[in-house]
Amino acid sequence: MCQSCHVRPVRTYRTAATGQDQVGQREGAAGLTTHTPQAAQAVTLPTTLDEAVAALAAMPAAVPVAGGTDLMAAVNSGQLRPAALVGLGRISEIRGWQYQDGHALLGAGLTHARMGRPDFAALIPALAAAARAAGPPQIRNAGTLGGNIASAAPTGDALPVLAALEATLIIAGPDGARREMPVSHLLAGMEMLRAGELIGYVRVPLLHAPQVFLKVTGRTGPGRAMASVSLVLDPARRGVRCAVGAIAPMPLRPLDAEQWVARLIDWDNNRAIVPEALEAFGEYVSAACIPDPAPAADGSVPQHPPAVLHLRRTVAALARRALGRALS
Repeated sequence: MCQSCHVRPVRTYRTAATGQDQVGQREGAAGLTTHTPQAAQAVTLPTTLDEAVAALAAMPAAVPVAGGTDLMAAVNSGQLRPAALVGLGRISEIRGWQYQDGHALLGAGLTHARMGRPDFAALIPALAAAARAAGPPQIRNAGTLGGNIASAAPTGDALPVLAALEATLIIAGPDGARREMPVSHLLAGMEMLRAGELIGYVRVPLLHAPQVFLKVTGRTGPGRAMASVSLVLDPARRGVRCAVGAIAPMPLRPLDAEQWVARLIDWDNNRAIVPEALEAFGEYVSAACIPDPAPAADGSVPQHPPAVLHLRRTVAALARRALGRALS
């Protein structure tokens, strides 16, 4: 956590692999690409999660293939030439979801298109909104929840939502082993996937309360986010959780801003809040995530360049609108 601004970072993880092998390891989660790189020498198509883990253990150089949206970009650009592939598209157990003790247990193979449907939106609205904004139809049809997490691209739309929801990953390992870790730990590198492990499921608490995902892109229509904000209310704890994506290598949690605005909400009176607090919350979030430059040696305070100031205003507007929609 940054001690100066009390922002909790969530960034990409690293496996034991290095170089090109490491790029491939970040791809795996669930879903099979329809393209096979010419350099691949072997393709394995397991039908269960444990079979996939066993295949990776037997072929340490193999790359797990999810929707292939990130992996194929790396292959086409020449950054990756996998020696073998373990395709995960035939593993039906990770392509749906189920209820479990007040949580939703989401299979890592859920596609963005599936998460964007109305029945899923009724379950986890912010994640459904992020899935619908993930890109054009061909990306939403192929890309998966687990792949979004494993590739850990800064612009991954699901990542700030999962950070705000404080989701937990269930990792499948050799010999049927299962272990859990907070998604924020994986993205921040606090815990890592071990050799032969795969993301099997994502456990998300069902808050039964308003939650919002908003993003701004550099062009009209779905595309890569320039900035995104996910905000969820937790009425049981009288809390607000917010995560800002795309502006850093990891989603950022403005913890002080969350706690400050939660104290201003009248939880017993339809979650009322004064308009000035909404404006202040946006500024608080943007200042925490994009802090002012440190003073120079001569005591002068340098200014952010115009592009950074524009990004800061964008984050403030997104945070303010997200909270307003959640409380309305």
